[in-house]
Amino acid sequence: MFLSIFGAIIMPFENSGFNNYLWIFLPLTASSIIGYGIAKKIKMTSMPQMVSIFNGLGGLSAVLLSFIELYKISFLGGESSLAYQMTLVLSLFIGSIAFTGSMLAFAKLDGYKWSEKLTLPYQHIINIVLLVAILYFSYQYFEVNNDFNLIYLVLGISLLYGIFFVAPIGGADMPVVISLLNSFTGLTAALTGIIFDNKVMLLGGILVGAAGTILTILMCKAMNRSLLNVIVGGFSSSGKQTVKEDHQGDVKEINDSDFAVQLFYSSKVIIIPGYGLAVAQAQKLCKEIQEILETNDVEVKYAIHPVAGRMPGHMNVLLAEADVDYSKLIELEQANEEFKSTDVAVIVGANDVVNPDAIDDSSSPLFGMPILKVWESKSTVVLKRSMSAGYAGVQNPLFFRDNNKMYFGDAKDSLQRLSTELKTL
Repeated sequence: MFLSIFGAIIMPFENSGFNNYLWIFLPLTASSIIGYGIAKKIKMTSMPQMVSIFNGLGGLSAVLLSFIELYKISFLGGESSLAYQMTLVLSLFIGSIAFTGSMLAFAKLDGYKWSEKLTLPYQHIINIVLLVAILYFSYQYFEVNNDFNLIYLVLGISLLYGIFFVAPIGGADMPVVISLLNSFTGLTAALTGIIFDNKVMLLGGILVGAAGTILTILMCKAMNRSLLNVIVGGFSSSGKQTVKEDHQGDVKEINDSDFAVQLFYSSKVIIIPGYGLAVAQAQKLCKEIQEILETNDVEVKYAIHPVAGRMPGHMNVLLAEADVDYSKLIELEQANEEFKSTDVAVIVGANDVVNPDAIDDSSSPLFGMPILKVWESKSTVVLKRSMSAGYAGVQNPLFFRDNNKMYFGDAKDSLQRLSTELKTL
């Protein structure tokens, strides 16, 4: 298998007459060592940031390769067929979006405050104008005898569009944009494979691009957004919304012993993990509590919302790290059926994905988004640091429902206290 892959990589260079493999394997080895070192040090909570950086670097590679080839056409008399030039410009455009878009996504995910202040009025119109400008200058490049100054314009506007493309996107929408940017990176790899007649890059790019596109469509469906809405940068802003007065009121808190007793003597418990679980790195404590409950014949499952966390599959990765059996993970549709027969739904660090306003309030920015209907359980317990709003900027009326109780504190500390209390029963 390894020899087949190795041969497939080497064959294009054999056919081109290139045989100085040292130039290939030295940077390949060095970059592999650097990449391994970085990935090994990255914490699980920073995985979305790492994915964004890798996406961006893939896009930047395509930009540099396309730029060099276009430079050769204009100044060194390289191949200049129209189809070849169009492929290069397309790779330059998509790679630029993937690069700057991914870098801004990284800044948003890592909490840089300046990254939240880039949204402009009439954002949709600006994005459309930038796209039209890119198409116009690309057309002019093909018509005006390969004027390289036009490539500078296309490159600059494409890089700018990548920023404006991601600028209005709030934290809760990041799984969608990461999967979309991932598909862009795959597409640039496929285009690069076409440019250099490299079947390995072409095949790899098609696989990544297709997987990213399918995942984007699934993410859009899970967030009730159209793909066109994604392309023009039409996500909800992360800016704060006004909290309605009728959502405010008294909340009921639960203490360690009462919570432990309620769980231990239940028949069925569903845990709903969210980004707060990732931040607290409390997934192993979830597994520990699951095992304690199962010793008392309590059925425990995990309900996973498709866009929980900050990248596609974020919660799945966290729970897999804690060795949670994959069969215990249930998707949104199945979870909503099972809540009706659930004694306790435990929400750990999730907010917007369990907000009833997505169904009940047409004025809410979450309205229409498929959510986990945890309130249909006999009771719910929300683990949360405070009563602050989620990433959509709206308060969650679930907190004030009669069958809900709040268990305040850091998720890891709270679950540790709960685990200790359960062991005494």
